[in-house]
Amino acid sequence: MTNHKVKETIIRLLNNMGSESEIRKYLKRFSSNEGMKFAIITVGGGILKEDIDNLVSSLSFLQQVGLTPIVVHGAGPQLNEQLELEKIDAQFVDGKRVTNSEVLKIARKVFISENHNLVNTLKNSGVDAASFYSGIFECELENETLGLVGAIKSVHDHDLIESVRNGAIPVVSPLGETEQGQIVNINADTATLALAKTIEPYKVVFLTSTGGILDADGKLIPAISLQNDYDYLIQQDWLHSGMKLKLQQIHELLNSVSSATSVSITKPSLVAKELFTDRGSGTLVNKGEKIIEFCDWKQLHKNKLADLIESSFGQRLQHNYFEQTQLHKAYVTECYRAATIVIHDYAIPYLDKFVVDDSAKGEGLGTAVWNTMLHDNTQLFWRASSHNPINKFYFSMADGFVRGKEWNVFWRGINDFSLIQSCVQQAISRPRTVNSGELS
Repeated sequence: MTNHKVKETIIRLLNNMGSESEIRKYLKRFSSNEGMKFAIITVGGGILKEDIDNLVSSLSFLQQVGLTPIVVHGAGPQLNEQLELEKIDAQFVDGKRVTNSEVLKIARKVFISENHNLVNTLKNSGVDAASFYSGIFECELENETLGLVGAIKSVHDHDLIESVRNGAIPVVSPLGETEQGQIVNINADTATLALAKTIEPYKVVFLTSTGGILDADGKLIPAISLQNDYDYLIQQDWLHSGMKLKLQQIHELLNSVSSATSVSITKPSLVAKELFTDRGSGTLVNKGEKIIEFCDWKQLHKNKLADLIESSFGQRLQHNYFEQTQLHKAYVTECYRAATIVIHDYAIPYLDKFVVDDSAKGEGLGTAVWNTMLHDNTQLFWRASSHNPINKFYFSMADGFVRGKEWNVFWRGINDFSLIQSCVQQAISRPRTVNSGELS
């Protein structure tokens, strides 16, 4: 089967996860002229030990659609086991392993073994891959207390890029060297972040058993905008130490690279869904755009907002919409790529528009705008066409809803039954504000 036919077959299979248009959108984005910088994927030692089959399957899929990531692996559990087997005490300072010459010898042996095992498993599955466990990270000793642990000074990525250009997945061990030639141990996440700052890939993907960052109730957080969410999240007691450190590292990374780079945390089995669908499967973290609140139409750029509404609905906005609509609050990202419009001409605030530009779908901007709006409006009702593709999202966000032939009506924070009935009737009776004629 030719590569083109393989790609088309995979696209059809992916349709079970998302629409063909969004899948092709991401393929086009990732396969651009800078495809050499597609993604860096970090794999913990636990994944190599417990979930290598799903990892290999996902990497195989990426290679079949013409995408070659760089893989950085850890091997913490394997190293702990080997040190215990050889009766060598492992010591830690502030969560970092102290590495003396004896520990380093074992660590190097374990890392290289795990590297070769992954590369050989990939090759046995028909995936071209290459081992890299030296010559990539130039380091200095982090501090005397930690011993032979490296702080990365520079990254030599030439051979990695050449491997990607030749279609072989580079598998990189977290080992570095000092100017004096001393081999040093490096944290795998630290290695990934240093490599990402050098290469600036489209995606940095952390594969974990949890599949993302979990909230206080143990539920997955689908998207995090550092611009809007970071300060709040980093102060929460429920953000566990490991994930808190990872979020801090991601914050440092995304503030050091272009806004085109984003970070995903997901499971090995869900890589394709996370990368190629707007809905995703794990936690997407990006720099985000500042969300600006407006209380007066005169304060915002009405032409830009109208363009966003029309492109989102694929229909013309009523010509006198801004004159006829009494604005309560509009929540708009600074580049006018996502917005919510809330009006308050009834007892309860009414969500009149929720729009996201196609280029912003999958970036978490819509979620960021939505959450900002909810923070200010504890009570809310809205309607959506019964055929609206985001009804599933609305069902998940609402406290209750009524299905109709033409409209579905949703509400949040309203408990009085008579008020709910009144809101439903109010929503259904509202006139259309976008014309049924398609945009030319």
